[in-house]
Amino acid sequence: MKIIATTFLACACSLIHAQDLSAEKTISMKLANDMVSAAVASCTASGYNVVATVVDRSGYLKAALRADNARPHAIDIAERKAHTAAMLGYPTSVLAENIQKGVTPSSILNTPNFTSLLGGFPIKVGAEVVGGIGVSGAPGGHLDTACVEAAMKAVQDRLK
Repeated sequence: MKIIATTFLACACSLIHAQDLSAEKTISMKLANDMVSAAVASCTASGYNVVATVVDRSGYLKAALRADNARPHAIDIAERKAHTAAMLGYPTSVLAENIQKGVTPSSILNTPNFTSLLGGFPIKVGAEVVGGIGVSGAPGGHLDTACVEAAMKAVQDRLK
């Protein structure tokens, strides 16, 4: 009887401590690499030399790919786009709109690694943000956005 009571107490303590921990999803290296490859391939096919980056749910770089002849400054911009989208949970285009409408103060852009440039999207599984993707280097944010959308479409079945 004493052994059963001790075993029960040990199991109960384990359950209590397990409640103190949370399980969070984040993007894998494989999926991140596939996404940057798809984004760069899409832009390259359209004649644009870009950089694509993916960050994890905490905004840290997970994968980056720079096309031949992509401008060096596009590396930082793509990462900032991905970081912003991952941190906010919505595309950088929404941030730009919210700033323009006065919904979000422009001072948010003083936050390290934030940008309102178009071409950054959160990567979600259901409603949970698992990372962010950003593209920079095409001649216009709407073209960067198109390449991100192509990458998201290429992996959509893996984000379930």
